[in-house]
Amino acid sequence: MTDVERNILVVVHARRDDTVVAAERVVSALRGAGARPVLSADDRAELGDALPLLGDVATLDVDVSVEDIELAIVLGGDGTILRAAELVREGTAPVLGINMGHVGFLAEIERDDMDLAVARVIARDYAVEERLALQVRVKDSADAVLYDTWALNEATVEKASRERMLEVVIEVDGRPLSSFGCDGVVVSTPTGSTAYNFSAGGPVIWPTVQAIAVVPLSAHALFAKPLVVGPEHAVAIEVLERTNGTGVLWCDGRRSHDLPPGARVVVRRSERPVRLARLHPAAFTDRLVRKFRLPVEGWRGPATASTGLIGQIP
Repeated sequence: MTDVERNILVVVHARRDDTVVAAERVVSALRGAGARPVLSADDRAELGDALPLLGDVATLDVDVSVEDIELAIVLGGDGTILRAAELVREGTAPVLGINMGHVGFLAEIERDDMDLAVARVIARDYAVEERLALQVRVKDSADAVLYDTWALNEATVEKASRERMLEVVIEVDGRPLSSFGCDGVVVSTPTGSTAYNFSAGGPVIWPTVQAIAVVPLSAHALFAKPLVVGPEHAVAIEVLERTNGTGVLWCDGRRSHDLPPGARVVVRRSERPVRLARLHPAAFTDRLVRKFRLPVEGWRGPATASTGLIGQIP
């Protein structure tokens, strides 16, 4: 690939003025380095009046195919990063998030270091980290696939009506585990363990752990605790026929499908991971502390074995 052919997708939270200004800076820097900035059709439509300032930017799937995207630079929060992962799903481009929101747990860098991030992209000075993603299928009672999608954070089966409870049975590898009424069930990846899974009382899972978490939502049952299974297992949530109403499947809060009584949602590890670009080899512990502002006052660090003095973590 020559420098002229370097296509960098820029994904923008286009309804924020500061993000639009940041997009102009990123596009200008990419052009100045000889790379070709690319926007999705939706972002072009959302940017509207800002487009004349951005100039003649290429459009994804019109001027440039997803297979030819080298990397996606994301200007926004976690929702925008999830959208970028969806845009490049059929290609191999990693996603680099620049946090323009609040928590931005998936983001690699904050807005103050945006120029540095673009320079590192141009220099190809970054590492690529592969994250477990989920394959999600909805099947009918005859085991026919009705809907096929994927998720980076989580797949959630939820009740469609606020006033009605969802009756489900959870199974692992084709064997039933437990049946109960609930508001829903969250099936999460390690990446999504700090998102909906975390809010629902599920465990935080280090990204290096290959696992799938299953967390019932407001279950009316004695045994409805969070579960963690290995990535080789398949988890299914069946909406029982006795359910008085319907359910709905949500994947990453972006893709949905209605679930009538009798529908089964089967979740397993996807063969295609999501690729995230990393600029700093920071420990996940540090990311948790920084993003959630966890209290660590009074920490002295481990003592060294030889001197008994307080030392650095090896």
